[in-house]
Amino acid sequence: MIYGYIRVSTHKQSYDAMEREIAEYAKTHNFKIDKWIEETISSRKALKNRKLGILLEQLKNNDILIATEISRLGRSLLEVMAILQTCLSKNCQVITIKENYHLGNDIQSQVLAFAFGLSAQIERNLISQRTKSSLENLKAKGKKLGRPYGAETKKLKLSKNIKKIRQLLNEGTSKNQIARIIGVQRITLHRFLCRMQWFNEKTSALNKKK
Repeated sequence: MIYGYIRVSTHKQSYDAMEREIAEYAKTHNFKIDKWIEETISSRKALKNRKLGILLEQLKNNDILIATEISRLGRSLLEVMAILQTCLSKNCQVITIKENYHLGNDIQSQVLAFAFGLSAQIERNLISQRTKSSLENLKAKGKKLGRPYGAETKKLKLSKNIKKIRQLLNEGTSKNQIARIIGVQRITLHRFLCRMQWFNEKTSALNKKK
């Protein structure tokens, strides 16, 4: 199968120019486009939410993917490399017209695939190092890391209203209603009650031992 892939990021852009460019390239090189994949979506969208992501899963041995330029595939270098690596691992060819890239099952493409994989690994390591460095700098400046202040506020709000919560539970009020009354999410209330139950059981066991 030969696929022509076209992506525009806004409705103001036109598919026509890209389709014409791919069609002319295919005609010049005696290709017949079996299927057109067209989508209007930002490349910032997760690949799995794009038609291209679905196409990558469907690609088979010796299929060809043609795009006008490599930036149509993805926005970041890391994403583009991952897409190309997926295609090469499936023994598919990728052609981008503007850059004149023609990646397939040959030594040059295999070397590029290795470079793509290595570059992706280096990029991941650099991101990890930058994240660690930023956290260390924040910690050195006395910035509190971990749970946000909002979580502590909710915990304090629940602790202050423990008597009210118990009363409402005894009256048969549902957890959803109690959560709304206290002003927290139901899951927050549920976790708090689970912790309280564990604490009460632990205290009871210690008192029995005494």
